[in-house]
Amino acid sequence: MTAAAAARAVVVTRDEPYDGPLSARLRELGLEVLWWPVVRVLPPSDPAALQVLLGQLEQFDWIVFTSRHAVEAVTGQVPVAPRRVRVAAVGASTAAALHEQGWSAAVVPEHASAASLLQALTPLITPGARILFPASSRALPTLAGGLRQLGAQVEQVEAYRTQGAALDVRTCRARIEHASVGAVTFTSPSGVDELEQALGSEHFKRLLAGSAPIVLGATTGRALAQRGFQAVLAEPATLEGLAATTYRCLNERP
Repeated sequence: MTAAAAARAVVVTRDEPYDGPLSARLRELGLEVLWWPVVRVLPPSDPAALQVLLGQLEQFDWIVFTSRHAVEAVTGQVPVAPRRVRVAAVGASTAAALHEQGWSAAVVPEHASAASLLQALTPLITPGARILFPASSRALPTLAGGLRQLGAQVEQVEAYRTQGAALDVRTCRARIEHASVGAVTFTSPSGVDELEQALGSEHFKRLLAGSAPIVLGATTGRALAQRGFQAVLAEPATLEGLAATTYRCLNERP
């Protein structure tokens, strides 16, 4: 590890405890972690809606997952994977979460994005196919809309809610002003939105102008691109890959 890597801190924005998997791995690599979880993941506003559809799971042809949180929400109620329902995951991280619960994904696109998943599913979806999509309260319309255009019957149900979490903004801004942040990790577009809102636009821009934004998937990368910042995509698109990519980027920075 170079002196540059040791001296630069890494911001973790995802909803995980202080010793969560991403933070712990970054520390194992010898990096300082700034724990700035700006998004809280909460149960769905209507748990009964998810329960009803999971009770009918065998009636579906597909179940599509776009996050680890959706996997946890479903497998917490359905620990054994249904035999006749095919499973699709948006990327390697979500597929790994399924594997941890004893499920397996039949479709995992190379690039972790809703558009890539839709492309992978397009030749496999027949008109009238029933698809269950347990989603975030902030899910974008890309996947469900695209599947419906293919003639599928999509049941999108809220599996979890995301909302902003309070930060110690004064301390965060002090780190930004001292230019002591080397990288900022994001695992969802919500993290981008909430960090900008918490810090304020000026400090958010200063933070990313002086540090490397590392993202778990292309959708999150686009959220940064819309703000004028080019993100580095984690390779592979897992939390382990996010940590490793962050470490490499810090070692490559002058």
